[in-house]
Amino acid sequence: MLPFRQFVLKIHSRCDLACDHCYVYEHADQSWRGRPTVISPETARQAAERIAEHASEHRLSMVRVILHGGEPLLAGVSRLGAIARVLRRAIEPVCELDLRIHTNGVRLDTAFCEMFLAEGILVGISLDGDRAANDLHRRYLNGRSSYDQVLRAVALLRQERYRPLFAGLLATIDIRSDPVAVYRALAELDPPNLDFLLPHGTWETPPPGKRGPLPDGRLPARLAGEPGATPYADWLAPVFAEWTKDGRRVPVRMFESIIETTLGGASGTESLGLAPSDVAVIETDGTIEQADSIKVAYDGAPVTGLDVFSHSLNAAAAHPAIRARQQGIAGLSPVCRTCPVVDTCGGGLYAHRYLTGSGFANPSVYCTDLEKIITHVRARLLPQAGATVAAQRPSHSMPQAHFDALAAGFGDAESISYLSAAQRSVRRAVLRLLHERAPLDGDPVFDGGWDLLTRLDHAAPGAVDEVLAHPYVRAWAEGCLRNAGRTAVGTATRSTATRAGHLASVAAAAAIRSGTLAEAEVPVSDGYAHLPTLGRLRAGDARTVTIAVTGPGQFEARATSGKWRVEAGVQDPASETEPDWQPVRVLRSGEFTVRLEDTDLNRDCHQWPAAPRLTPAAVAAWQEQFAEAWPLIEDSFPTYAPGLAAGLSTVMPLANDAPGREISAAARQAFGAVAAALPATGADLALLLIHEFQHVKLGALTDMFDLCDRTDQRVFFAPWRDDPRPVGALLQGTYAHIGVTDFWRVRRDAAGQEPAAAAEAAERFARWRMMTAEAIETLAGSGALTPLGDRFVAGMRATVEPWLSEPVPQAAASSAARWAAERRAAWQRRKDS
Repeated sequence: MLPFRQFVLKIHSRCDLACDHCYVYEHADQSWRGRPTVISPETARQAAERIAEHASEHRLSMVRVILHGGEPLLAGVSRLGAIARVLRRAIEPVCELDLRIHTNGVRLDTAFCEMFLAEGILVGISLDGDRAANDLHRRYLNGRSSYDQVLRAVALLRQERYRPLFAGLLATIDIRSDPVAVYRALAELDPPNLDFLLPHGTWETPPPGKRGPLPDGRLPARLAGEPGATPYADWLAPVFAEWTKDGRRVPVRMFESIIETTLGGASGTESLGLAPSDVAVIETDGTIEQADSIKVAYDGAPVTGLDVFSHSLNAAAAHPAIRARQQGIAGLSPVCRTCPVVDTCGGGLYAHRYLTGSGFANPSVYCTDLEKIITHVRARLLPQAGATVAAQRPSHSMPQAHFDALAAGFGDAESISYLSAAQRSVRRAVLRLLHERAPLDGDPVFDGGWDLLTRLDHAAPGAVDEVLAHPYVRAWAEGCLRNAGRTAVGTATRSTATRAGHLASVAAAAAIRSGTLAEAEVPVSDGYAHLPTLGRLRAGDARTVTIAVTGPGQFEARATSGKWRVEAGVQDPASETEPDWQPVRVLRSGEFTVRLEDTDLNRDCHQWPAAPRLTPAAVAAWQEQFAEAWPLIEDSFPTYAPGLAAGLSTVMPLANDAPGREISAAARQAFGAVAAALPATGADLALLLIHEFQHVKLGALTDMFDLCDRTDQRVFFAPWRDDPRPVGALLQGTYAHIGVTDFWRVRRDAAGQEPAAAAEAAERFARWRMMTAEAIETLAGSGALTPLGDRFVAGMRATVEPWLSEPVPQAAASSAARWAAERRAAWQRRKDS
């Protein structure tokens, strides 16, 4: 169950204007007629208590309450102030309250503003543009314009004393108005936010300029080629141009949401994006309803049958109609799911999809407009106008659908490709920084390596990228930066700083891979010259080795200690052509291969120490288990296999001084690598790969986006650890344990198991799902997540929550509950001591 985080509290059910595009009074649902004109103190108090109860149960750090109507200012200064105090008294002991009011502004005066200042209420104003645009709809019942009164209200909010109250302007589009004139009139008022809304309509009752179903009941095909087929996109395009020319000085929520979702962020409006709905409406009589916009669909559309006197907000959150709006891309129509802009559009506003017979399982009535304006904005964000996002995406962007897939704990090959592209950008940025910080007098080994790598990047970029993508190249470069750049080439041992001259080894490896005829002087460390992705050459006491590439995968090496001719592509230890050459071996299962990395100079960057060079017998043991593990992952864990196949490049053996102990690790700076000691079985190896690759994915994602507040120093209970964890570490552990939970969830039903093994798998599933779910709620209520982090954790919850209701044997459930209780009690004792 996803909690509500926003609440629209109806204060007054009548209005002093007669706007003919109002969804409350002018559309299908007419329930306002039977409701109290103004909310009673008892109803306001009960609503406040229900919101506080809900926030407490879900450990929310903040909720937003919007005072609404009708026209809420009709309730008067005194009543509104009293309601605000009731809300604060109930909610603020539990969490932060963001309190706002939305008004047409015609009654706003200094008395209201003083009360809003005292009670901390932000004010949003409805205004459709210049006088001509506003007067198309926003008039009094007698036809008189409301424009001057609203301008006076905005001028009041722009005064220095009241400016902190100003939340923004909301404008409903009329395609008959001049878009540039509308934008300029609103922008001149310098609002902190500007929201352009599409007028409400459905396929049943289309908005002006749009058409309904065809005579046979089918929805129209794409109409982008027809004149006037996209009047709303055509209206918004010049607004976007003007906004861009204006330096985007006024935040326009629609355009910013398109930009944010294109770059992998979250939408700032419910009318775009795939974020689950988190809004509940409480009417003047205390009934709990769905979002107001659904009133346009049919009479009774927002009804839940619930009210704050008899029902909790949890009951509303569990209502099927509300859950239907929280399914992300899975809840959209087939047309939407295959649309190239679905990650930004999200199917459009839910209400705009309605058609009798098929309900809301349709594209938006604004489908063609949304696709056109999103494509229009995206094209102007990218280097080449009209290029697709997939072809021209910035290296730190990610479509929302892939972000959500990763948040759920999974992610296919395309999702991982976005992580890989961002990692490519990070690696290159780190190398540039390392070069910039190099001393002016230079080191000939480093400088020679830089020159060669630069040439190769033009002549053989694929080989350069392949070597730079080796997980431990970034680990080396960041180690250099942490230790003040380069250490002397002549140093015989590495100590704590990795020599920057290793850049020459990186360049030499790229030249060998591409077969580019070149020479490079590379450093020797601990008796070896190291060539990332290829292996290492025993060079004795030489300080450097000169590498001369003779062909693809072939090179000659010379040093004071000897000469060598190497076939670097040979990876079978039994057929090594040069006894001093130790190649990187590979693990194979069918077409899938990964490096078994036991030679790289910089691999020892994990929690546990790296194993030394493996014996042929140890390599055979790894191969045997990998050949069992990978088919198990492909067959039993198909939601993880594509991502692993796309992103896992390296397995790094760890030293294990306690036989039988299972140890594994991942490192933020080593994307694509999983480190592990050889476990007892192939199934155990499968679990380690799934578990640690979760860390790999999240580490790469947090290189792209801030999911947590980096300044938050608090620590939190992690059910699987003895020590408290900062929020970033808790997020990492929780995300990794989604994979662990799912592993045991599947394994409990594995065919051919002994009863004892099945019982153990069931107990582990019960234990891990309990701990993971608890940690998710801790994260959600921490107040330490960014908005994108909130979205990510909501995706985690949506995956784990259904597992909590899956049946397990009573013995397994009882054992897991006892174990969790003991952990919690031990944690409490440590806190109290």
